[in-house]
Amino acid sequence: MDAEHTPITQVPPRRMHTLESLNESQIEAIRKIPPYGTQPPPVMTVRYPAAHFTERARFEQERDTVFRKMAVPIMPSARISQPGTAITHHGYGMALLLVRDKAGTLRVFLNACQHKGAKLVEGCALQKLSRITCPYHSWTYGLDGSLIAIARQDAFEAVNKADFNLAELPSREFGGLIWACLDRDAEPDFSALVPEIEADLVSLDIPTAHVYGHRAFNLKANWKLVLEPFMESYHVPRLHAASIGSLFGDVTRVIDLLGPHQRKTAGKVNFQPDMVDIPGENIHKTVTFAYQLFPNAVLITSPYYISLMILMPVSERETNVDYYMLTLEAPQTEKAEEVAARSLELILKVFGEEDFRAAEISQEGLESKALRYMTYGGMENTIPMYYKQLDSCVEAP
Repeated sequence: MDAEHTPITQVPPRRMHTLESLNESQIEAIRKIPPYGTQPPPVMTVRYPAAHFTERARFEQERDTVFRKMAVPIMPSARISQPGTAITHHGYGMALLLVRDKAGTLRVFLNACQHKGAKLVEGCALQKLSRITCPYHSWTYGLDGSLIAIARQDAFEAVNKADFNLAELPSREFGGLIWACLDRDAEPDFSALVPEIEADLVSLDIPTAHVYGHRAFNLKANWKLVLEPFMESYHVPRLHAASIGSLFGDVTRVIDLLGPHQRKTAGKVNFQPDMVDIPGENIHKTVTFAYQLFPNAVLITSPYYISLMILMPVSERETNVDYYMLTLEAPQTEKAEEVAARSLELILKVFGEEDFRAAEISQEGLESKALRYMTYGGMENTIPMYYKQLDSCVEAP
C-alpha cells in the first residue's frame, strides 16, 4: 500500500479539565483568586502543644476516637475496579482484604480465615479470583465473604457454615475512594462523607481515574507532621526552592470548608484572573486545588495528573503513606507516557526528599523537647483550623 492510501490512525486528544468542566463551587472559588501579589496574607499567631506530636497517650486518643471510629480512606476505587478481583492492604497496621465480586460490589474484610486466623491472601498485587481459599486448611469462601466449603467437614461436630463468614468492615465507595470503619464493633460513622466534597471529586473525575503510579513510604514522623506541609503554602518557595518553588511563590489561597474537608484554591506565580477565561485551556496549568480530606488524606491537582496521599498512623512517631498518581486515562501515546513517567519521577522526588524529609527532621527536633508549642502564622492558617476539628473529635464525650 503506497503512502497516499495508508490509513491515518487518529489519536484522540488528551482529556483535560477546563473551567467549564468544573462544578459551580469550584468555579466560584477560582473567581475569588486575587491577582498575584495584590493581597497580603492573614496575620495571626496560633500555638499548638508540641506534645501532641510525641506523646503515646495522645496518639492512642487519636487512634481510638478518629481512626477506629470514623470512616477512613483505604485506596482509590480505580485500584480494584474489575469484578472478580482482590487486593490486600496493611497500611493501618491491620491485615485487610478488599474484594470486588462478580457483580461489582466492593467489600472490605479482615484478612483472616475464620478457622485459625491464617491470612487468606498474601502479597500486595491485585489478584483475579473466583473464590478465596485458605492456604492452611483449605477453608473456602465466596467473594461475598460467605464460607462455602470446609475440608473434611465430617471431622467437625455441628458446624454451621453461616457462623464462620469472613469478618467484614463497614465500607463505602465515595468520590472515587474506598472508605472503611476499622472497628467492626463500633457504630459506623460515615458522617464526613458529605455531598459537597463528593461533587468536587466527581468533577475532577476521581471515580473514573487511572492509577498510573503507586509508591508506599514508611516515615519516622508523626502523621500530623506529614500532613502539615500539604495544608500550607508558606514552605513552598523555601523548602522547594530547587525544585518547584518558582512555579508558585507566596500565593494567597481561597479557603473553603466542604463539611469537615478543606479546599485550598490558588493561582500559580504571576496569576491574573483573565488567565482562566481562555476557551478550552487546561485549568490546572493556571490554578491548583489542594484538598485535605478529613481525617487523613491529601489530594492535589497538577496539569497532567492528580496526587492522592493517604496518611496512616502507625505510632506517635511513625506513619505509612500511600502515594497514588492519578491520570484521567492511561497514556495513549509515547509522548503521553513520557510526560507521565517524568511527572511521577519528579513528584516522588519533591514529596519524598523534600516534604517527607521535612516531617522527619521536625520529628527529630520535637523529640528533643526543645519546644513546648508549635507556632503557626497567617500563611499556615488552615493548620489550626484542622486541629480545631481534630481536637473536637478526640475530645468528644
